[in-house]
Amino acid sequence: MNPTSTHPPTQHPATVRKLIVDVVDARDLLPKDGQGSSSPYVVADFDGQKKRTSTKFRDLNPQWNESLEFIVSDPDHMDSEELEIEVFNDKKFGGNSGSGRKNHFLGRVKLYGSQFARRGNEALVYYTLEKKSVFSWIRGEIGLRIYYYDGLVEENPPPPPEDTQQIQEKPKQPAVVVVEEGRVFEVTAPVDVCHEGSNSPPVVVIEESPPPPVVHFHSEPQEVITGTTTAHQMDAHQTHEVSKMQAGRVGERVRIMRKMPNGDYSPRVIVGRSAKDPVERVHPYDLVEPMQYLFVRIVKARDLSPNENPYVRIKTSSHLTKSKPARHRPGEPTHSPEWHQVFALGHSRPDSAGTTLEISVWDSPSEHFLGGILLDLSDVPVRDPPDSPLAPQWYHLEGASVDQQPGRVSGDIQLSVWIGTQADDAFPEAWSSDAAYIAHTRSKVYQSPKLWYLRVTVIEVQDLHVASNLPPLTAPEIRVKAHLGFQMVRTRRGYMSNHSASFHWNEDLIFVAAEPLEEYSLFLVVEDRTAKDAQLLGLVEVPVSSIEQRLDERYVASKWFPLEGGGGGPPSSAGPYCGRIHLRLCLEGGYHVLDEAAHVCSDFRPTAKQLWKPAIGILELGILGARGLLPMKAKGSGKGSTDAYCVAKYGKKWVRTRTMTDSFDPRWNEQYTWQVYDPCTVLTIGVFDNWRMFADVGEEKVDCRIGKVRIRVSTLESNKVYTNSYPLLVLMRTGLKKMGEIELAVRFACPSLLPETCAAYGQPLLPRMHYLRPLGVTQQEALRGAATKMVAAWLQRSEPPLGQEVVRYMLDADSHTWSMRKSKANWFRIAAVLGWAVGLAKWLDGIRRWRNPITTVLVHVLYLVLVWYPDLIVPTGFLYVFLIGVWYYRFKPKIPAGMDTRLSQAETVDPDELDEEFDTIPSSKPPDIIRARYDRLRMLAARVQTVLGDFAAQGERVQALVSWRDPRATKLFIAVCLVITVLLYTVPPKMVAVALGFYYLRHPMFRDPMPPASLNFFRRLPSLSDRLM
Repeated sequence: MNPTSTHPPTQHPATVRKLIVDVVDARDLLPKDGQGSSSPYVVADFDGQKKRTSTKFRDLNPQWNESLEFIVSDPDHMDSEELEIEVFNDKKFGGNSGSGRKNHFLGRVKLYGSQFARRGNEALVYYTLEKKSVFSWIRGEIGLRIYYYDGLVEENPPPPPEDTQQIQEKPKQPAVVVVEEGRVFEVTAPVDVCHEGSNSPPVVVIEESPPPPVVHFHSEPQEVITGTTTAHQMDAHQTHEVSKMQAGRVGERVRIMRKMPNGDYSPRVIVGRSAKDPVERVHPYDLVEPMQYLFVRIVKARDLSPNENPYVRIKTSSHLTKSKPARHRPGEPTHSPEWHQVFALGHSRPDSAGTTLEISVWDSPSEHFLGGILLDLSDVPVRDPPDSPLAPQWYHLEGASVDQQPGRVSGDIQLSVWIGTQADDAFPEAWSSDAAYIAHTRSKVYQSPKLWYLRVTVIEVQDLHVASNLPPLTAPEIRVKAHLGFQMVRTRRGYMSNHSASFHWNEDLIFVAAEPLEEYSLFLVVEDRTAKDAQLLGLVEVPVSSIEQRLDERYVASKWFPLEGGGGGPPSSAGPYCGRIHLRLCLEGGYHVLDEAAHVCSDFRPTAKQLWKPAIGILELGILGARGLLPMKAKGSGKGSTDAYCVAKYGKKWVRTRTMTDSFDPRWNEQYTWQVYDPCTVLTIGVFDNWRMFADVGEEKVDCRIGKVRIRVSTLESNKVYTNSYPLLVLMRTGLKKMGEIELAVRFACPSLLPETCAAYGQPLLPRMHYLRPLGVTQQEALRGAATKMVAAWLQRSEPPLGQEVVRYMLDADSHTWSMRKSKANWFRIAAVLGWAVGLAKWLDGIRRWRNPITTVLVHVLYLVLVWYPDLIVPTGFLYVFLIGVWYYRFKPKIPAGMDTRLSQAETVDPDELDEEFDTIPSSKPPDIIRARYDRLRMLAARVQTVLGDFAAQGERVQALVSWRDPRATKLFIAVCLVITVLLYTVPPKMVAVALGFYYLRHPMFRDPMPPASLNFFRRLPSLSDRLM
């Protein structure tokens, strides 16, 4: 069937992205002119464009308030571009302007495109000026407001500035990306956005070793390695050098694969392919097994025969599916329906020879045949990203051979057919043949909402109408209650000033606010709680979108708000004057809003994008499949069934695989990527059984958990693929249960030991504001619960929804709850941590008891050397630690560790303790069970109480040495101290140390089996235990 001609594409207006850098001011600059001052100016460099501000004469705290505008040549790759701001002292304005020296350097700031905010979300940020070298002397900070926007290209653009005209006249050069031993270097030449239709040479990539820096379809917008172009296979003799480069189309990439030094960095061999083949083109889904699909994109039809509601039926030798009902554009005839739908049908290339694809149009009410086409699958093209999408074409509809009614079949249908894999761009939104329930089975990428901390400082309230009939010497109890959505916080009791109607608090109330901020309003209610029933004195409503955003610790101006609705009446703007309240409100962008447990957190970035640091690598996850899943539900015939899907969460990005229906060994083979900003973070993968796809309209069914796996990114070696199976474990009321296994492939692609990666270990874990104005532990735990609820509510509104039970399980929302099992696990963890001290004590005890005489003699010799040469003590200690680290290198973990049942104390847990762990708060158990558990808890607390008393007693005995609670003991102690002082003044310290050491290591034949006198003396000292009631 020959396709007809296509319509010309619609021309969209050309746009250009502009970056605006508002240089506001600088503070506390370093004097450089030799006269105690400086004349600073700022130079900004972005994408080959340099611009500067004016010079401020002799001012260490200059204010420019100037805007610098730059053209973003490649908006898609703006996140990887670098903006460099440098501050100089202008020598022309100094006292020694006649010298020929260069302008003095006052500091610089380097920012990346990922830190730029869109217009409307910008804020003034003060950046600390950095040194250019180790020997530079720099101080101060500079205030910048940076944002970008997209505008239409002017028909007659103005001439370029003088300082950038020479740069724009240069011919366009290709961007060269060199990937060598896991390190990425990218050099991008300036791009002229005003030239249209110009062709550039292809991008050349030279690769030394895998993993190849390819762009995956599921990756986030902020990618380190960019480019979405095709790759050419090269001959074997071209694998080591490039002798000639042919011209290619715009954006084309040529890959020259070099031989791998070894196979450590390659994924495991899949379907018999050799991982060491140097000429094989790198597949974008290199961590998972490629799965072939037949893609059919149905766009629209035209000039169909009369119909009511047509649909498209697609049939192959093994699949039969149909589209959703057609839709019609307003004002267009009904014989030109549109579908805009993509189907992904399972396909096997060896079986495709001689098979056909039948696409037919039917009228749904009457099931009348409206026409169809027949395609030979052997002629269908193969598309492999990053190939461009296949353009749809018009095909003329034909009737069946048995159709004898003239005029019944007419019209054309626009579609495209190709063969691809799960890496295809159309796969996530395609109707897959793997699942019959479309709405709740597709793979999906979610984003958590942007969360802010809202700080409400209640300062004071004035002119309140307080009841005057209070008893004598009774002060009114005035409190302020603040509401934000489901969050409610109440201040403490306000204290009165000299004026009886003025109350002061100066108290901070913290809330969690989620974007869009326009949906929320902050309500503050002033109430009198002197009597039994609270009396409303006034309230105020503040839209959250009107509150100022703060990114650092700068002071925010306070405001007065009039109170409404006093006296118990409804709020009304026309009501009587009820007083006013003094508030300081701000949205804190310098904090990280915790929605996960701190020990499994996957992101520590602050809310404000301007404060983000550049990514240090890419985390790639391949979800291969699962094996041996247990049945989670029963079908109508009584047979067990499982409809499993995976959810992975890292940072703000959530991914969900498609649901594999009725399979105990599902194969997903989906690959996702995340930007990594901190290696000390955790990737969480959960497996669930889909119940929502069986729920009726308005019915709520929850998805059942199958298991969870956590992988800490810092435990992964750089650029190494880990392909392993992890057990899926679930702790239930009946005990620990293994639900199956999941197969995962993980790779952390980053430079091994570059300064950016190593510097992350020396930086604070949380953003700066957490240390300047820290939040309390209890307060932060309450805010984390509110943030979890907001994230769960946000993701539940998506399509397909991610249930609250899924979000809470992935975020470990119940990790703070108490259980006997967790207490035992933490106790044994402490014992394991202190095990080295116990081992050291046992070793010393063996030395002093001469169990091995040769070792004891060697310890004597080593002790003498260290005493006579004390300078060797510290180096010897560090050398010992170094040797221990080298020794334990042989026993390092081979794979990322999963859940540890022994560490969790889940193997031998008591059933009643498990039942208590899953109990609700307040408890839902009968009183007798609660009484038994309370008695057990009392016995455990009694033992803890005894241990704490023993610790307190030892400390009190130390204090009793000089407190004269026991006069005879104190006299003996200070007398011994005097004798030791005289002895140390007269005898050389080395001799004293040798004597004490040899006395400690003396042979058992010279020892007394009874405790030493010093220990007996200490135990006889008094404590305060006898004074307890």
